[in-house]
Amino acid sequence: MWLCNSSIGRKVIMSVTGLALVLFLTFHGCMNVVALFSAEAYNQICELLGSNWYALAATCALGALVVIHIIYAFILTFQNQKARGNNKYAITDKPGKVEWASQNMLVLGIIVVLGLLLHLFNFWYNMMFAELAEIQNNISPTDGFEWIKATFANPIYVVIYLIWLVAIWFHLTHGIWSGFQTLGWSGHVWFCRWKMIGQIWATIVMAMFAIVAIAFAVCPDCLGGCEGKVVPFWM
Repeated sequence: MWLCNSSIGRKVIMSVTGLALVLFLTFHGCMNVVALFSAEAYNQICELLGSNWYALAATCALGALVVIHIIYAFILTFQNQKARGNNKYAITDKPGKVEWASQNMLVLGIIVVLGLLLHLFNFWYNMMFAELAEIQNNISPTDGFEWIKATFANPIYVVIYLIWLVAIWFHLTHGIWSGFQTLGWSGHVWFCRWKMIGQIWATIVMAMFAIVAIAFAVCPDCLGGCEGKVVPFWM
């Protein structure tokens, strides 16, 4: 099958899985912002996405996308290194027109994966998995708001998450336009447009995650509303 055996096919798989993950990150970021204004609404979303068949199916599909994306990232990286052979040692100057993110996608990807594992432990393991396995914790597995408060009460986690988000931002700023280019949706005119769209999109999505982490670290008791009344996080 050419999608698996050819270089172009592998890049197509990388692009499709990557863009699908970008859409998930966009949804996840919008969902997290809800916690700034209403703990009840956020927990309702968490309950909707809890231990039910469609949430489990979506989680499995998402996990498959992540695994496929990572595997093909390593395959393409080592394939490119093998194709260059000894030439990669002969050239020491990096071309000025090549983006830093493009030159360091593998390193950024490793940071993203490590951050993802931490994120899964802090939230997925303590929420969906704990609910399925009936694990007892001090916080209910359906109380996502309290899990956010508990996580970002630790300043070390806040710093780690912000570093992780910066790595994801760099990864997305290259990955979004590169994905559309691989799929043939980027001509001479749209190349620059997709690069700009990618930077704006990545910035907005990562800002949503970062604002939640910082807001819960600075003033968690100001968030989530009070007795059914929504209280803006800046108050």
